[in-house]
Amino acid sequence: MHRTLVPQRWRAALLLIPMLVVVALFSLAPTGWVLVNSVRVEDAWSLANFIAITGSSFYRQAFGNSLWIATGSSVCGLLVAMVGAASIRRVDGSVRDVTVALTNMSSNLSGVPLAFAFIIILGANGAATLLLREWGWLGDFSLYSRAGLTLIYTYFQIPLAVLLLYPAFDALDDDWQDSAALLGASALRYWQLVGLPVLLPAMLGTFILLFANAMGAYASAYALMTSNYNLVTIRIASLVAGDIFLEPQLAAALAVLLIALMILMVTINQWLLARTHHGR
Repeated sequence: MHRTLVPQRWRAALLLIPMLVVVALFSLAPTGWVLVNSVRVEDAWSLANFIAITGSSFYRQAFGNSLWIATGSSVCGLLVAMVGAASIRRVDGSVRDVTVALTNMSSNLSGVPLAFAFIIILGANGAATLLLREWGWLGDFSLYSRAGLTLIYTYFQIPLAVLLLYPAFDALDDDWQDSAALLGASALRYWQLVGLPVLLPAMLGTFILLFANAMGAYASAYALMTSNYNLVTIRIASLVAGDIFLEPQLAAALAVLLIALMILMVTINQWLLARTHHGR
């Protein structure tokens, strides 16, 4: 039997070759190019690119804006998705299936089409903008601002968060809440001591994915603001495209710092998960 399994395993391994080739060409090779060129300046090894970035208030502002929007949209998306996923789990089968299908479709609405839709609805002369201003409800809100970008980012974060959190609610047994109620615990107490601790690993993992999704987003922000708002992804694109100066090595250094930031976030997430499991 062992001799029969060995050829089968080799055949299965051979089927992975096309996928490994694709990963090597479109993931490993570009990452390697970025890492190498981030420490190259005029054909010499140097950390000048990183020194220029850390010493520039312009690039520090880009990271600050990206972090603010990514964190704000991830937190808002996570909170809305928690309520949405909990509600979807409690409705009947047909309504749940339709809602999940619509959520799945809306999770693919991002980039330029999403920015265009928001411009039509909430732009300077958007349909909802004119109506809300007539009623006096809009105030000084502008879609072409940090608040507007955060709103757009939150919009495309919510469907993704719902799809990620929805399976996690299967870990909660309805009998637990009934038992807690019989023991005199309120609904708030139940969620504080039972529900949220059970969902915490899924919530942390979802937040990291939403944060990474927002930090790497480019098309929606560029379609809405072009290069008028300072984000890391927009700066990388402008340096590579040569809108002002063609500096691909500086763009590579920005990309490396962005990757390092994401690795740090994942490391923190794993540490928090380990502490959560240890606490249990």
